[in-house]
Amino acid sequence: MPKLMPKVPSVPGASRRQQYSASTKRALVEIAEGLFTEHGYANTSLDAIVAGARVTKGALYHHFSGKAALFEAVFERVETDASKTINKALKGNKDPWEKAQAGLRAFLGVVQEPRYRRIVIQEGPAVLGYERFREQEERSTFATVVDIVRSVLGAGSWQLDEAMLQTFARIFFGAMSSAGESVATSEDPEEAARRVEAAIGFIIAGFQALADAGTAPDWVAE
Repeated sequence: MPKLMPKVPSVPGASRRQQYSASTKRALVEIAEGLFTEHGYANTSLDAIVAGARVTKGALYHHFSGKAALFEAVFERVETDASKTINKALKGNKDPWEKAQAGLRAFLGVVQEPRYRRIVIQEGPAVLGYERFREQEERSTFATVVDIVRSVLGAGSWQLDEAMLQTFARIFFGAMSSAGESVATSEDPEEAARRVEAAIGFIIAGFQALADAGTAPDWVAE
């Protein structure tokens, strides 16, 4: 039976060959995502991926150097989707405290998704290597953390020091990454997520109390 390619909508300015190539790459990433999520990286073969995408192995190697490169593309897609979900939850929140809580809830929802749990939390560090894993993670979500931290720390009548803001962002980014892992790997993710939301909510409430009281911590200039 001849190989069939999924139909792809016409893209203005792109040649038929370019559209076909983009369609092939997208099909490979989509199929690989499903297989990696269900079976894990080690138990997913390239043969299974190309069979699912209905393309040749030569077509796969045209786009990716191997399974690890394809996994990284899947990882980037899952992280990008997660970032979009969190940023959508933040949109329209003028109140910094509501914004922080909305971002937290969206993040805790994302880390409970099967594909995020498997591809990002369970498989990501081992397949990509820790340094590459952290680099990809920061690229997709660190700017969002900075935005939230800037809003929270800016809620008081304080003159923010950029170096301190970046320090807080790094600390919270690390804490959220660790919290996400604890939720994703828990036997009861929903209960773990509730505990994380309560703990971080307590910290946010502390900042809110300082801001409402007009109290400036020692590490900021009034």
